[in-house]
Amino acid sequence: MRTGARLALYGLGLVLVFGGAFGIAGAVAPAGTATAWVKGTEMNDHDQGHSSASAAPAATAADAVKGLASASGGYLLSPVAAPSTVGAAGELSFRIQDATGAAVTEYASSHERDLHLIVVRADGSRFRHVHPELDGVSGTWSIPWEWAEAGSYRVFADFTPAGAGAPALTLTSTVHVTGQFGAVTPEPTRSDLIDGFTVSVDGELVAGSSSELTISITRDGKPVTALEPYLGAFGHLVALREGDLAFLHVHADGDDPRAGETAGPTIRFAAEAPTPGRYLLYLDFKVDGAVHTAEFVLDAAEGATSAGAGSTPHPAGH
Repeated sequence: MRTGARLALYGLGLVLVFGGAFGIAGAVAPAGTATAWVKGTEMNDHDQGHSSASAAPAATAADAVKGLASASGGYLLSPVAAPSTVGAAGELSFRIQDATGAAVTEYASSHERDLHLIVVRADGSRFRHVHPELDGVSGTWSIPWEWAEAGSYRVFADFTPAGAGAPALTLTSTVHVTGQFGAVTPEPTRSDLIDGFTVSVDGELVAGSSSELTISITRDGKPVTALEPYLGAFGHLVALREGDLAFLHVHADGDDPRAGETAGPTIRFAAEAPTPGRYLLYLDFKVDGAVHTAEFVLDAAEGATSAGAGSTPHPAGH
């Protein structure tokens, strides 16, 4: 099964900076019951190692990465309202609050949007990258929503408040959806077939050092050279670490695409994983006006400079 995905391909400067611990409530089975899915200790976003870390280093690492907390930099992601059962049509909504508790209503645009919403199940499946609408009066972000499968879902709000010097933030919350489901165990894969496109990734992740990843896209055996700009780039990459789902959103290398410009069939990235482990990659790309998502799972090998960078959380299924 595909692991779920949309690695917002934001760049030839892709630096996988994941570290830190985050206890994740696992997938939901019967109504009201959440089973522990993964309890990360300290490590990066797709670890398959099994060492532990002391509480102090874990807390330090957690402060250094995105997507592990609901509050950061003086801003808070409110509890997320959403349907609680599979198949129930409704709305997903939330607010971003400042240090005074007031809802934030002004944002700086990033990748052509004021806010990017990433939703993924705790096992890395059912990934969605969407853009809700803001009520400028109440400060509430909302989008029509319906769950296809039960489980425990992480919701990430990626944004930059308006104002000089405001930090770029990724805040997170958890939503539990009741019902029966089958968990997915991510396995290493370098190729994905999606909507008639074959998407593959070459290169290795090495903890503690930079390495090059090259993504190639073909259709019917022919190179795709008609990649269209999407959200200010020719592709978008989101990377999550297996276990704690530490989050990274990066920007593509090079100048912004010009109107009518196309690219392909390859996109290159400089990737750096701080520690060994398993990483879930989600790539969005646009062809003929339609956005497609390819998913990969890569393991980062231990490098010479990665020793002591953090311990590895126990991934699901291990």
